[in-house]
Amino acid sequence: MVLQVQTSTYEAKTQEIAKQLLAATQENRSFFSSLRDQMRWDDKLLAWAMSNPGLRVQLFRFIDTLPALHSKSEIASHLQEYLGDESVELPAALKGMLNFANPDSMPGQVAATTVGTAVETLAHKYISGENIKQVIKTVERLRKEKMAFTIDLLGEAVITEAEAQSYLERYLELMQQLVEASKNWSAIPAIDEADGEPIPKVQVSVKLTAFYSQFDPLDAKGSEERVSDRIRTLLRRAKELGAAVHFDMEQYAYKDITLSILKKLLLEEEFRQRTDIGMTIQAYLRDSEQDTKELISWLKERGYPLTIRLVKGAYWDQETIKAAQKHWPQPVYNDKAATDVNFETITQLLLENHQYVYSAIGSHNVRSHSRAIAIAESLNVPRRRFELQVLYGMGDKVAKALVDKGYRVRVYCPYGELLPGMAYLIRRLLENTANSSFLRQNLENRPIEELLAPPIVKEEKNSLTPNPSAGSGHHSSLLTPHSHFSGAADTDYAEEEVRTKAAQAFQSVRQQLGRTYLPLINGEYVNTPEFVDSLNPSNFSEVIGKVGLISVEQAEQAMQAAKAAFPGWRKTPAKQRADILRKAGDLMELRRAELSAWIVLEVGKPVKEADGEVSEAIDFCRYYADEIERLEEGVNYDIPGETNHYIYQPRGIAVVISPWNFPLAIACGMTVAALVSGNCTLLKPAETSSVITAKLTEILIEAGFPKGVFQYVPGKGSQVGAYLVNHPDTHVIAFTGSQEVGCRIYAEAATLKPGQKHMKRVIAEMGGKNAIIVDESADLDQAVVGVVQSAFGYSGQKCSAASRVIVLQPIYDAFVQRLVEATKSLNIGEAELPSTQVGPVIDANARDRIREYIEKGKAEAQLALELPAPEQGYFIGPVIFSEVSPNAVISQQEIFGPVLAVIRVKDFQEALAVANGTNYALTGGLYSRTPSHIQQAQTEFEVGNLYINRNITGAIVGRQPFGGFKLSGVGSKAGGPDYLLQFLEPRAVTENIQRQGFAPIEGAD
Repeated sequence: MVLQVQTSTYEAKTQEIAKQLLAATQENRSFFSSLRDQMRWDDKLLAWAMSNPGLRVQLFRFIDTLPALHSKSEIASHLQEYLGDESVELPAALKGMLNFANPDSMPGQVAATTVGTAVETLAHKYISGENIKQVIKTVERLRKEKMAFTIDLLGEAVITEAEAQSYLERYLELMQQLVEASKNWSAIPAIDEADGEPIPKVQVSVKLTAFYSQFDPLDAKGSEERVSDRIRTLLRRAKELGAAVHFDMEQYAYKDITLSILKKLLLEEEFRQRTDIGMTIQAYLRDSEQDTKELISWLKERGYPLTIRLVKGAYWDQETIKAAQKHWPQPVYNDKAATDVNFETITQLLLENHQYVYSAIGSHNVRSHSRAIAIAESLNVPRRRFELQVLYGMGDKVAKALVDKGYRVRVYCPYGELLPGMAYLIRRLLENTANSSFLRQNLENRPIEELLAPPIVKEEKNSLTPNPSAGSGHHSSLLTPHSHFSGAADTDYAEEEVRTKAAQAFQSVRQQLGRTYLPLINGEYVNTPEFVDSLNPSNFSEVIGKVGLISVEQAEQAMQAAKAAFPGWRKTPAKQRADILRKAGDLMELRRAELSAWIVLEVGKPVKEADGEVSEAIDFCRYYADEIERLEEGVNYDIPGETNHYIYQPRGIAVVISPWNFPLAIACGMTVAALVSGNCTLLKPAETSSVITAKLTEILIEAGFPKGVFQYVPGKGSQVGAYLVNHPDTHVIAFTGSQEVGCRIYAEAATLKPGQKHMKRVIAEMGGKNAIIVDESADLDQAVVGVVQSAFGYSGQKCSAASRVIVLQPIYDAFVQRLVEATKSLNIGEAELPSTQVGPVIDANARDRIREYIEKGKAEAQLALELPAPEQGYFIGPVIFSEVSPNAVISQQEIFGPVLAVIRVKDFQEALAVANGTNYALTGGLYSRTPSHIQQAQTEFEVGNLYINRNITGAIVGRQPFGGFKLSGVGSKAGGPDYLLQFLEPRAVTENIQRQGFAPIEGAD
């Protein structure tokens, strides 16, 4: 029976133990303070970072960049760029050191050497070795101090299958060498045995996601299969060698699937009796107590204990920012005290269940350790079932004090090359220098009562606005939206019930395949002389639906219906029109999973991207509803004796010609913008995506648009499209599609037709030849992932997709090699499969046209990669060309498929010239950690949407309004504050309000 003890009993004991531990760790404090001015540079840098928030940010950014800098001149110039920033108040010593005129000068070289060495020294504090030999030396020293260890392998992010395989092999090699070395270690009873039971001398810590480069909760089954195979290999070898394996926990998105995979695997007959394996719980997660309870229940069922390592969590900033950007609930506690309270709650939960679980309490907070000891001693927890853990270089004094008191302490030792380990180093530095850090507070001579006081939770504010004192101290204003518009949240496929709902939506949609969809003219669905089959591009034998195509005569009927409906619609109050849009957005949210399924099946868009498109459609409805209410207020320019009111009125009839690549979002955005502005609107979709627009039609009608105001008119572009464009009663044409068709519409709309009493307004988005520049300071992990997503997401069929990547000479070869490996690791298949990252192209015409471009590419560049593709649909495997000339056909013409040209340039100036050297200016990207390059790109990179250090697709309404210039299009950006103005005519109304020399004067008696 588990002994339950009152929490207050634990508190008295906690305080007693903590005071003893603190006294043991504080002996050298005053000596340390007196030496502050004579410290080494690495200590100085940390001290300055703690006292100066501006310097802290810039210094850590510089440290992040350091791995990419290969000469002292580069280091010196980046030092000046980062630390010379206006936001940074420099200490005198640092200011003096950075006061050099030229990075190549002797003072510049000295500065580079001094700071480079200081950062390396800092890294050595937290990283236990650069190779296995050094690690063995470190752990042998730790063992002499009676400390156990666990080893974690640092390195580049795993973004290719070759890297995932290498990760496994490096761990197998690490275990082998450590076990070999351990044969010469003498036994240390304090850490090698407990309660008469031997404890493995060697322990390694691994990350589940590193075993499969395409690890994704959406593809839970596929990820589990791929990861489990490699884990079994690791666990079998560990057993042969007598080593223990611990599984770390990473980002929140992977938590549930990580626990699920491990629970399933560790119930397999082969592994069920193993007790030398561990899992991790992060106390900063709001659902971690529940996870712990479920793990304990599962361990009871399993019948054999495992270790649970309890930590606070290392990704606070990342989790907070991601949730705010995605409009998801915050998974982490905003207040540091709430994490500490939860940590103590879970510590108690674990130790009270010590017969089922081995507890490993990981912290650098003396109170947290003391609390665990107080509970363990009160409950007489056997020594085997309880240990304390610290990170290498973080809690040395605490660890020594704990060992001296007779507790088993394990040190978590990351190892690997120092420079790729910088991301780890920065997490440690953030933790060490945060205002809320126990280590920092201890260093600052805070009173003992304050340091050891029980954590008290403040009342939480809006969970989307993190508390600035938590984590590494981000300001909440960073994450607060500027206006009241807040975007729709994408589906979080990390949740199992959501994945189930998506699967059910596919089943439901499949039962509706093959139905007939008729045009909507003047509120009635009408029969048509001609029909076309819409096919599934993943499997062209599958008919999604039959679509009725209208005739020119029916187009004229629709135009007359719109004319008749216009007087009533223009008088409908803006608030009423806006509310219909909001209702349409709400209906889409209700039908989200179903709409996603239709998009996946009709246009071959992978599941996550289809879901993002539904969010965009909802956002257009809500954003334009807000916008029309803003514009409806108009502007007053009154003066005494005169009112001047600037107002807007609708233009008349809008013809919307929408594309197939964003069949819901773009069709919806252009249509609802026209409607909410008071125009009657005819929607003519691309033939290949007319079923989805039929679904949009159902929603708009249910939302309440009157007959004749909105009409759905699928038809042939060359006949019906041309007729509507040329019609004298058309006022606005909103088009998204090819440059060829866009230019033709622009020309035709400019010609005055008989009976036409107005000039037509054309809004045309016509594609791009989008480039991403990667300079020598770029984070290659980030750049490769971003380029792969931008180039091959939706098979390169987004207007914003990257079709050129311009890479600076020093990193060109390394970049191409990783890009090819990462692309090889993508899964190509039917869009419906959760594992698919690259689906089909839209139809046979597109497939054949792209193949022609691939042949041209083979004639004018080197083929770096051509992946095979399935036969049953319109598939084309990703293709990468290297050593491409900036003037080659594949560098200049829009291909609209998964074909990427990699261009080599000598410097950043040439990179910008090449990027700007096409007829287009839609999207562009830059991967760089050089502030001057980022600044230059912002002013000189000729694109409508420039993305820095992220992928270049996926513009979000109200956040990244979308659209370009040059031959990429004409008109204002969709999802931005100017967009509705294109559907409106502005008017100024002036009234003289004087009567016989008398006029009301505001403020007069």
